[in-house]
Amino acid sequence: MAVNIVVPEMGESVVDARVAQWLKKAGDVVTVGEALVELETEKVDVEVTASKSGVLASIAHPDGADVKIGDVLGTIDDTAGPRSAGPLVPGFAEPAAAAGASSGSPEVPGSRGPAVGATPSARREARERDVPLAAVKSEGPRVRREDVRKSAPSPKAPPERAPAANAAGSTNPGTLGPTDPRTVNRGPRAESRVRMSKRRATIAKRLVEAQATAAMLTTFNEVDMTAVMALRARQKQAFKDKHGVSLGFSSFFVKAAIAALREFPRLNAEIQGDEMVLKHYYDVGIAVGATEGLVVPVLRDADRMSFASIELGIREFAAKAADNTLSLDDLRGGTFTITNGGVFGSLMSTPILNPPQVGILGLHAINERPVGVNGQIVLRPMMYTALTYDHRIVDGAEAVRFLVRVKELVEDPGVLLIES
Repeated sequence: MAVNIVVPEMGESVVDARVAQWLKKAGDVVTVGEALVELETEKVDVEVTASKSGVLASIAHPDGADVKIGDVLGTIDDTAGPRSAGPLVPGFAEPAAAAGASSGSPEVPGSRGPAVGATPSARREARERDVPLAAVKSEGPRVRREDVRKSAPSPKAPPERAPAANAAGSTNPGTLGPTDPRTVNRGPRAESRVRMSKRRATIAKRLVEAQATAAMLTTFNEVDMTAVMALRARQKQAFKDKHGVSLGFSSFFVKAAIAALREFPRLNAEIQGDEMVLKHYYDVGIAVGATEGLVVPVLRDADRMSFASIELGIREFAAKAADNTLSLDDLRGGTFTITNGGVFGSLMSTPILNPPQVGILGLHAINERPVGVNGQIVLRPMMYTALTYDHRIVDGAEAVRFLVRVKELVEDPGVLLIES
């Protein structure tokens, strides 16, 4: 009996996906729960697993194909088993015999060994570094990208792959996989074309939409980080010993932003038709850099979180983004966003709104600069901050006062602790 492999439901905001890579080929023996194919969506990557044990009888959509929720990706013949005497699927030889391996150890293409539980990013890293997943030691139930990196510190450039084969076995040179380069001009002025990932394409679309639909304006200020840095220096080790995470700057700005949002509630709102929807809860998005582009996981009810909870949450988001294991729930919603270009060395920038939000706070690098203090010119660790806001519902004076309030709270952590 043929069992369909379908594109699963992945949340109400996700309606399509792209086949990133088949982990099995037609004719391979599969077991229930085994990962068969990786799907790439605009937000997260998803592994589709086998609902039945049997043989992968057919593949309907090859690597690089765009699919929609409910589409049939392929079929499993659950009447055939790894111990069948003859060919399991017409046109295919017995997989175990053909591979010269036992039927109990199916191989994942590119892994050079038995199927191993691994995150999509770990599989990708293993392919690029030519590392057998079976040889990678993992500290958790699944191999993560960091585990692969520890096993192979010297990266290897990914090979140029041939265009994906379609269900009939032919190739379509016009279809590129998510990371498959196609050289279009060789020689000293070589060029390559690389198809944008679903996430990158969605980021491009949303940024253009944000500029087209919102009246974006940015105001700037600078914050003297002396007091916060002194507090961190005093409490850094004790904080880490107690909570298992370092005390960073992000938690101070999350707390300061929430206190300022309480005073200026229209920055914690969105526009729906001709109405303003004021949010009386504070779900703060934290922009995190990932391989395929920026993602914004959300700290739910951040106003109820301690400094330690915020730092732990941000660290977890960063780890998930690195391993490409963020879930749709991690990314859903958000009432206000904070982005920190300073970790990449940015001195000043104008962040773009994350629709339908109407405010985003940009943080930047901390540099010593001469400033006037009590009639004296002294060097202080200063940070430029930027607030981009939707001028349709947020007035300029309101935005300026919001950013000034953030500045005041960060420069006086004692007041910040009281206000938060």
